[in-house]
Amino acid sequence: MMSAFSKGIFFVLVGVFCVAGSEPAAAQDGAALLKAKQDAAAKGYIFATSRDEIVANAKKEGKLRVLGSLDAKSLKALNAAFKKKYPFLDSHAEEIAGTEVYMRMIQEMKAGIAKSWDVNYIAFDFYPEYIPYQKKFDILGMVQQGVLQIPLKMIDPVNRHIVVVASDIQVVEYNRKLLSAEKVPNSWEDFLKPEFKGKKFILDIRPKDVAALVPAWGLEKTVAFARKLAAQEPVWMRGNTRSRMMLQSGEHKLSFGPNFPSSHEASEKGLNTTYKILEPVPTRLNEAQAVLNAASNPYAGLLWLEFLCSPEGQKVIDEYEPYGASLLTPRSVQEKITRGLKLSIVDWDHVTKMEGYQKKIVEAYGFPRAEKKN
Repeated sequence: MMSAFSKGIFFVLVGVFCVAGSEPAAAQDGAALLKAKQDAAAKGYIFATSRDEIVANAKKEGKLRVLGSLDAKSLKALNAAFKKKYPFLDSHAEEIAGTEVYMRMIQEMKAGIAKSWDVNYIAFDFYPEYIPYQKKFDILGMVQQGVLQIPLKMIDPVNRHIVVVASDIQVVEYNRKLLSAEKVPNSWEDFLKPEFKGKKFILDIRPKDVAALVPAWGLEKTVAFARKLAAQEPVWMRGNTRSRMMLQSGEHKLSFGPNFPSSHEASEKGLNTTYKILEPVPTRLNEAQAVLNAASNPYAGLLWLEFLCSPEGQKVIDEYEPYGASLLTPRSVQEKITRGLKLSIVDWDHVTKMEGYQKKIVEAYGFPRAEKKN
């Protein structure tokens, strides 16, 4: 047996080896962070080397002002949950919507007078115009180094300071009292069958639904499909809300490509309409946000972006939007219902090209370009 003295020596040696073993790892972590910070600086990005640094700076700022396109009730719930997590921040989140609003915001940013908000909603229709006016935090780099906790796919890999916090999938919606499930198309190409010709389904004049098939089909096939859809003589309409009212009243039976969240909500409420998911599932990233370059409270803004992308924030979006949390988030409603299905994702490789896709499809439809609206 060891003497008391021997035991003492043994534990001292174990402690020495443990410290010695941890020092190289800590040094490696520190070196990796320093290199990441240097790499970010070389590209014109700001890099915080620890979450403590971000929180400390946010505490000094003490405030946060957010503009987003999520529904007002969603933003209210998100803001309440955010305040509970960060009680030292006086935060406020406000809903904005509409092309005119987005254009005014862009003009204010260009004029250098956009100073009343910290986190900025970025409309994908005008994505390139927003980018120069967003603060270049290296969010991607900070996530890769464990400084922030955000799923990597939710971050623009090129513009590393932009995140997307929600998504939409397009479905087929129909009046369940007038059309049995077995008579509803089982594929997108089924809409081209003779029985669906002549005012037999509603088609939105803004072709975001059809354009979302490009990632899976390619532009050429999608444009050809759009031309054939138009030849089916659909009921042309603008907006999911109006088409759903027509379906629920029985004026029409079938709608091509409305957004899943509102279709799912209507179905759950036991209304006349329900939906079917077809493959490939058209999926669009939604609700891009970033910290404004002129933000007074940029580090509080970083915490907001991280919170929106967190399981806690995504749960709030699923509950209040509703069902609008990102398909990129594990266990979100959209992720669960599409699990194992073939997707056509308008991801970061496609979001800035969607306007061009839609223009081509509108031309294939045979009428002037659709007006930009969200």
